[in-house]
Amino acid sequence: MQTKDEYFMQRALSLAEEAKRMAEVPVGAVLVLNDEVIGEGCNSPIHLHDPTAHAEILAMRRGAANIQNYRLLNTTLYVTLEPCMMCAGAMVHARIGRLVYGAADKKTGTIDSVAHSLDQPFLNHRVEYTGNFMAEPCGALLSDFFRERR
Repeated sequence: MQTKDEYFMQRALSLAEEAKRMAEVPVGAVLVLNDEVIGEGCNSPIHLHDPTAHAEILAMRRGAANIQNYRLLNTTLYVTLEPCMMCAGAMVHARIGRLVYGAADKKTGTIDSVAHSLDQPFLNHRVEYTGNFMAEPCGALLSDFFRERR
């Protein structure tokens, strides 16, 4: 039987596939509140001409609009790739309750890989997180994308 985390990460993987079809780096994100998707997104900075259009940011924007509140308390954000510094900061400001990410990002991932941005003592909010969840399919999608581009 599939767990809730597996179900929502699979949905994030489908969104990452969508990004790949648009020639964007294949990252997908799903924002969940009370077991219901309230926002989702796929990487779209090229398509939207917006350097902040990461999958996580788009999912948070849509979720906040959906519940009419910029505070995303008690939500879980599922994302196929370890978030960057910008996205980690946005999660803190939004008061995301929990983060579940797939593949580690050894170059720019700031949750566990190159920094521990969510563990900084000066932060006024703590985001619980789990990394390397379904890392193999998440990482394979990214590896295939970059291999095909070379």
